[in-house]
Amino acid sequence: MQSFRTELENLIVERDIIELERKIALFREGKIDEEKFRSLRLARGVYGQRQQGVQMVRIKLPYGRATSVQLRRICKVSEEYSIGRLHITTRQDIQIHFVSLDRTPQLWAELEKDDVTLREACGNTVRNVTASETAGIDPKEPFDVTPYADATFRYFLRNPVCQEMGRKFKMAFSSSDDDTGLAYMHDLGFIPKVKEVDGNQIRGFKVLLGGGLGSQPRHADLITEFLETDQLIPFIEAVLRIFDRHGERARRNKARMKFLIKEIGLEAFLDLVEQEKKALPFQSFPLQFESLEPHQLPNPPSVDINPAELGLDYELWKLTNVLPQKQEGYVSIGVRVPLGDFYLAQARPLADLVEQYAAGEVRFTLRQNILIRDVREDLVPFFYQELKKINLAQRGYNSLGDITACPGTDTCNLGIASSTGIAKELEKVIEEEYPQYLKNRDLVIKISGCMNACGQHNMAHIGFQGMSMKAGKTVIPALQVLLGGGNLGDGKGRFADKVTKVPSRRGPQALRVLLDDFEKNAGGIDFLSYYDQQGQMYFYDLLKELSDSASVTESDSVDWGHQEAYQVAVGVGECAGVVIDLVATLLLEALEKLDLGQEALEQGRWSDSIYHHYAGLINAAKALLLSEDVSTNSYANIISLFDEKFVETGKIQLEGTFAEKVYQINQHEPSEEFAKAYAKQAMEIYSLLKTYREEEVEA
Repeated sequence: MQSFRTELENLIVERDIIELERKIALFREGKIDEEKFRSLRLARGVYGQRQQGVQMVRIKLPYGRATSVQLRRICKVSEEYSIGRLHITTRQDIQIHFVSLDRTPQLWAELEKDDVTLREACGNTVRNVTASETAGIDPKEPFDVTPYADATFRYFLRNPVCQEMGRKFKMAFSSSDDDTGLAYMHDLGFIPKVKEVDGNQIRGFKVLLGGGLGSQPRHADLITEFLETDQLIPFIEAVLRIFDRHGERARRNKARMKFLIKEIGLEAFLDLVEQEKKALPFQSFPLQFESLEPHQLPNPPSVDINPAELGLDYELWKLTNVLPQKQEGYVSIGVRVPLGDFYLAQARPLADLVEQYAAGEVRFTLRQNILIRDVREDLVPFFYQELKKINLAQRGYNSLGDITACPGTDTCNLGIASSTGIAKELEKVIEEEYPQYLKNRDLVIKISGCMNACGQHNMAHIGFQGMSMKAGKTVIPALQVLLGGGNLGDGKGRFADKVTKVPSRRGPQALRVLLDDFEKNAGGIDFLSYYDQQGQMYFYDLLKELSDSASVTESDSVDWGHQEAYQVAVGVGECAGVVIDLVATLLLEALEKLDLGQEALEQGRWSDSIYHHYAGLINAAKALLLSEDVSTNSYANIISLFDEKFVETGKIQLEGTFAEKVYQINQHEPSEEFAKAYAKQAMEIYSLLKTYREEEVEA
């Protein structure tokens, strides 16, 4: 995709970076509450690490795409501000670690020189919009979903609707019915469909809503089999508005979309979405990508290499790492990146390689790998040779031996046990003892360091979750073994059952037991069918001996990748941007939002102005409720409680109720006339609330 950078956009980015620098200074001076500052930096991609005094910075790469220029820029930043290691996440982002907080504004400014952002990579925002890494080249796809994912990312970046929601929000686009984007486990998932109307091919999406992983995984609900592409952006915006207004804000573990749907019901939620449509800035948002030029294929110079000279390793690599494309004469190359970690000495040559001999870009994948696209078939031997030079030619791409794992206790505050340590051991077991599984793409292993499932363990055929267990009076690192999850395609999936818990040190043996039993007794059927045939208790009995804590030895108390005895050390998680709001801070934030609303009004952005003023009113009302020790858990709850505690009691004099004033937002089209009237009303109400607060403090 081309850069959409404009002069106005550059000014907005510059202001964003200056604002981060200013807030860091205020935080250092003790003028901003630590918890409130956390919320701000998370929305700028700056995340606390397990190690004190340093930050993890998450770089947001929509649908995992990075051009050669962008990859080199990321390398430059990592070299100057971090430790030179790049980590690919299961959401197609890049993370760098051990960054000084005070240097994050400069780091961000450097990235933006090549149109790379940190904005809304963490926190209670719309997270990275993911997509199948094969979008645009998938032989099975009805059309390329890349432009639609890109438009979604751009439309909601910095959108006032989704800056401070109760929880994060995740969206994914799959390229085909294989659902390699995993639509069924997202807040919103989209699978492309085409139907014929009067002889014309019409594009649309199958839409799924309310999926998620974590400690309580939920399969998304089917909303429609076909949403036309011009309705994509309006539908997403309406969903986000309802989630922002009614979503839980007090109880972090109940604040995701899946819990809101469970609480009010799918039908009621969709009714609210329908009612919200009048307030949207666009009733239709056509995305005319059908008329774009065909996929542009590179035509690099030929390289004379004799494949026979590359040996058996090349032939085995080609079997697992070279993928067909729908473009004749071209293939894609899967680069296996163990645990998603690669380094500058690999990334820079890779950027040069794809720029000169492929499409000038890579796609980071949902399984923490790299996909090189648009490689001319005659250049495959050359690519193998060049990748081997930088140790990126491991075979078994997307196979059982290609294990997904989150960082776990390496850097994450929430990690309970080492996910990367056990992943390395399991990969070693497969490569050395079960090499036949390096060709098996029907079995998937995923590992998470805690129940939050960043490694997606509970949707894998074989999953492991880091935890602890007691052996007498000693606490040792352990793994919950989960079996029977998997992607079934076309928006359908299943979540794994918890089978048993074993000491972490016995993880490799648990895998051996499972694979040996499968090979001996499955009789050629697939793993999920075999699991269903045998049942959960069969596998519990199979692993029962390994789960016995009575036979624990001293070595079991040391986690993989560690030298010392295990200690439980779980910090405060930041995935949700948990915030302790102070009255003064909330009133200040309310004014900041009203100022943003006035700015949007002056620029003619009517819908943005209305939403900023709406958010300002909510913050001001919440501040007064907090001053009275009244707990709130959603924007809708704030509105009703404010009427009950302040308007109905006569403490605040309004002509009508607060709810009547605020809810005008979804009863009018976002016209210039209404935007100006709503802004005037919001400023008047804010003045009333601020005056009341000042008088209360003085009294």
